[in-house]
Amino acid sequence: MKTRFAHTNIVSTNWKLLVDFYIKTFDCKVVPPIRNQSGDWLERGTGLENAKLEGAHLLLPGCGEKGPTLEIYQYESIENQNPVPPNKRGFGHIAFEVESVEMILEILKKNGGKASGEITKRKVEGVGEITFVYARDPEGNLIELQSWI
Repeated sequence: MKTRFAHTNIVSTNWKLLVDFYIKTFDCKVVPPIRNQSGDWLERGTGLENAKLEGAHLLLPGCGEKGPTLEIYQYESIENQNPVPPNKRGFGHIAFEVESVEMILEILKKNGGKASGEITKRKVEGVGEITFVYARDPEGNLIELQSWI
């Protein structure tokens, strides 16, 4: 049985602003069409009563035209939560390998994100040297910026 990773989802309080952030910061591209979904089929599939959402899929840089994608959706009804710390059980963060962690962190901050840690370097035996930092998008979701030499 063939399996292929399809997408990672972020539930947003303002999907248009968050899509704009990922396009401007990481050069993601919108994969049409814009989603505007509701109905019995969505309620059954998600297990949510009165499920209604809007959003977009973003093609991730370096992944080719067939994905995977970053899916950013805004439900009509959203349960708020505090920003998740890096050591919280469950899904933790998404990561982007970049040429310059310092440069992308500055772009990220200019586009409404913020640093969560400080830029750090470390040799990993048999792999190389990593430069990385954790940051947050405008809605507080964790992003790792990393570079290897």
